Amino acid sequence: MNKLFRAIPAVDLCLAALHEADPHLADAPRTFVRDLVTAFWDQQRQAIREGQYGSAHELGLEARLQDLAAYVRAGLRSRFSAALNATGVVVHTNMGRSVLAKEAREAVITAATGYCNLELNMATGGRGSRHALVEDLLCRLTGAEAALVVNNNAAAVLLVLDTFCKGGEVVVSRGELVEIGGSFRIPEVMEKSGATLREVGATNRTHLRDYRAAINENTRALMRVHTSNYRIVGFHSAVSLPELADLAKEHGLPLIEDLGSGSLTDFSTVGLPNEPTVPSVLAQGADIATFSGDKVLGGPQAGIITGRKSMVDKLKSNPLTRALRCDKLCLAALEATLRLYLDPDKARQSVPTLRMICRTADELHKDARSLATALRRGLNASPQTSCHISLQADVSRVGGGAFPQYDLPTTLVCLKPAACSPTALKAALLRTEPPLIGRLEDDSFCLDPRTLDTADRPVLLRVLREALALAATGLI
Repeated sequence: MNKLFRAIPAVDLCLAALHEADPHLADAPRTFVRDLVTAFWDQQRQAIREGQYGSAHELGLEARLQDLAAYVRAGLRSRFSAALNATGVVVHTNMGRSVLAKEAREAVITAATGYCNLELNMATGGRGSRHALVEDLLCRLTGAEAALVVNNNAAAVLLVLDTFCKGGEVVVSRGELVEIGGSFRIPEVMEKSGATLREVGATNRTHLRDYRAAINENTRALMRVHTSNYRIVGFHSAVSLPELADLAKEHGLPLIEDLGSGSLTDFSTVGLPNEPTVPSVLAQGADIATFSGDKVLGGPQAGIITGRKSMVDKLKSNPLTRALRCDKLCLAALEATLRLYLDPDKARQSVPTLRMICRTADELHKDARSLATALRRGLNASPQTSCHISLQADVSRVGGGAFPQYDLPTTLVCLKPAACSPTALKAALLRTEPPLIGRLEDDSFCLDPRTLDTADRPVLLRVLREALALAATGLI
């Protein structure tokens, strides 16, 4: 074993060999590259201890240089990268949720490039409030008296409950105690606020009398959590918002509505199920409504709180608000996104999330045919990259915990590689730059044009060629 350890080359020799093999590494931070080289050989030392090497030759610099260079390049590469989404899931949680509109991206660049008026009162030159940057827009679009933005919807719920329910009880239907992803559950967020959760009703049926019976001297609020990420069907009953609003008013309690993904758009006009919008919830009697900025709204990650001015003012004065506040980049992107909603028709064309959700089956079929033609032309010239390419009717998803039961009709472009399996192709596409994420369906690797931009086709074709060639080697 000692002979194997002695075969490991000196770090300086490795650095010289790396710079000769890849001149670009000369521009990389030398200390960081040295640390990566050391880490690589530390891994090989552990492999020696585990008996994975049989001869000193296997540990020579000539034998391991290619692996070492790949390890160093991977270490230098940014962990954050663009990706191509061919899954058909529009608001893909693992892929950054909503794609920002061009106007929002430009606003972020403006805010990031230099100083800005984040908390500058432009009338007096003194200190202003960052909340004012988007409050008027939110009030105009939702009908709210006031609004506040924090960094995500869970934070919005936490802040609302901490402000109004801490030390008391908040009454919620048992059927609305949802898990919001990443194993985080609404009851846990509620408990962190210092409020005591008072569950009422059964999982599938809750009546107005259940809420009424739960109200006592410790009750601080009634709350509804919109079950946007699942549905209860069959023998089911829930209390309507107007009924609950009347009960809350009768007892002098605030009614809080957590809309989850939230929406300013009535999607029923394009054939989707009727989901409650923020304006409709406030109009029906909710005192406070919270929702996400980066789901079906199509903006940046944010938790948006809208409602009665007296309540929002209390939220603004809570010290927790400072800990949960948004930065200038988020607010710039959100303002630009909200301005697009001032013209609903423009929003559907300019906000990528809305545009993708609203695409018709005919448009997508035409897109799929065009993409299939381009792929046949670009892939089938080589045995390594050749694929049988076909079209298949299927469905897309909105994602982001919205419209859980609704299927968006689409046409998939399905690839059956000649030189590798679809599973190997999927794995190889995770290694390309950018990676391409698609779907495995019926022994094919499938692309859904709903979430692909036609401007990305040259990149799409390149990464497919690279991945097919890699998968064909059998090294995946």
